[in-house]
Amino acid sequence: MKKLLALVLALALTCTAVSALAVTIALPNDATNEGRALLLLANNGIIELDPDAGVLATKDDVTSNPLDIEFYEVEAANVPNVMADVDYAIINNNFALDAGLNPSTGSLLKESSDSPYANVLSVKEGNEETDLTKALIAALSSQQVADFIAETYPDGSVISVVENPGDGYDATVDYDALNGTKVIVGATPNPHALVLNVAKEILAAKGIELEIMEFTDYVQPNLALENGDIYANYFAHYPYQENFNAENGTHIANVLGVHVEPMALYGGKQSDLSLLGK
Repeated sequence: MKKLLALVLALALTCTAVSALAVTIALPNDATNEGRALLLLANNGIIELDPDAGVLATKDDVTSNPLDIEFYEVEAANVPNVMADVDYAIINNNFALDAGLNPSTGSLLKESSDSPYANVLSVKEGNEETDLTKALIAALSSQQVADFIAETYPDGSVISVVENPGDGYDATVDYDALNGTKVIVGATPNPHALVLNVAKEILAAKGIELEIMEFTDYVQPNLALENGDIYANYFAHYPYQENFNAENGTHIANVLGVHVEPMALYGGKQSDLSLLGK
């Protein structure tokens, strides 16, 4: 599949008349993440965007493109697989980490540490105030999780956004009633599943079993949540979840921002930013 995807993109590049001269950049094709990638370029003065497009900007909202950049929209998980066929690639951090890339040490451009795209714990509407949700929130809001993130990602590739971390427990929750409960939470592998493993230990001390169901894309975790196959998920940022609801009629509620992962631009055929005038 990866080889086929790379071949299709390579053919597209070959068949596009201006591609031999234009700068080529691969970016995620899903709503909010494509806009986020384009904003990274706009904030660095490489392109200009229609200010009304906001987080849902697409390449059609580019109002100034002095370098004649050719944008190739690729499913987010597959952007790392086409890097060899383009000059640059803008990659979501979880997929970058899975591919052995790091925004702090291997990228050419990255978002600032105050990125508004916090990755969230989400549940189905109606479950926002249950004891089980409160227990999950408390575990992911813990000092243990904050310390794990800081120690595991000292380079800033993952940054906790929890203010005033606690001890992992909520004094209003009836943990005795939850003893023996099993909760399934969907997540992408790195860093979400790793962070959930810390929460898993916190909950286990109260007799709550946390099962982590791993996904490798950005659609199935929300469908599984909507269908009731999992109780919660933790993989996406707030704008993505809000847009997913709007486009699909789903009922996903975001209950906690846990961390941010700076999106970054990496070199494919290029090793520096000279083609971008930097």
